[in-house]
Amino acid sequence: MAENTELELLITVVVAADDEASARAACRDLVQRIGGRIVASGDCSDEEPGCWSVTISRGSAETGQYVAGLSRAVRNFLRALGPDYARHRVSCEPPTAWAVVDHPDLVGDLVGGGERMLVEAWSGGSILFGRSDLADPDEPPAQVPQGIGDVDEHGNLRPRLRLLVEVVTERRAGAEWPARAVASRLSRTATITEYAVDPPLVRVAMDLGPALGDLPEIVLGAMSTLGGTGWSRLRVDEHHATARWTAAPTPPSGVASIEISAIDPETDK
Repeated sequence: MAENTELELLITVVVAADDEASARAACRDLVQRIGGRIVASGDCSDEEPGCWSVTISRGSAETGQYVAGLSRAVRNFLRALGPDYARHRVSCEPPTAWAVVDHPDLVGDLVGGGERMLVEAWSGGSILFGRSDLADPDEPPAQVPQGIGDVDEHGNLRPRLRLLVEVVTERRAGAEWPARAVASRLSRTATITEYAVDPPLVRVAMDLGPALGDLPEIVLGAMSTLGGTGWSRLRVDEHHATARWTAAPTPPSGVASIEISAIDPETDK
């Protein structure tokens, strides 16, 4: 089977807004301009009052899963926005490349109330685990992926998918939005359960809701969706299955590691 080398761009904007609907509405001009769709939004007001993150997905004309293709996808997107955006540094650790535009005046020209923007390219295509590409991008995300409830047809609790993202950043809000961007590829719902600060890293733990299959199958499916190489060997015991991707060396900013876990709900505390 041919390896999937399609790239997906994720553009996450932090917006000063009254509520989630206002934040999503503020991004609609940008969505139309770049030909994307809103796939996630979240409240970052616990770190910066009145702030919301909105993540937009769109395909890329570039292909490839290595540094050149990933970096080029981000760089070309920034160039299309204008010369002031193209000056920002692009970092890359496959399966992702990213750039941070931390310039409120510049981002505010694209999105009313915009404060900063993260642009990421991910290898592996745009097929998202547990989410339909036919969903209305202006509708709030569903609480759980369609057709997947907390219990199965026999009344048994389903396993839950968990995500831990470590981000090199100085602020907690700077970790939440790239973590939500990763989560948006795996689930239509993501609840932050814990933060931990261990400079220069901020760890964001998330519950991505119930999932179908046995524990190893769930984790392998999530790894396939995120794509890329460098994943650890799958670790499985009676109640957990876990795999981890780590950037080496640790990047100066951005996502440093991703851990995916499937948890037996009967032992989940």
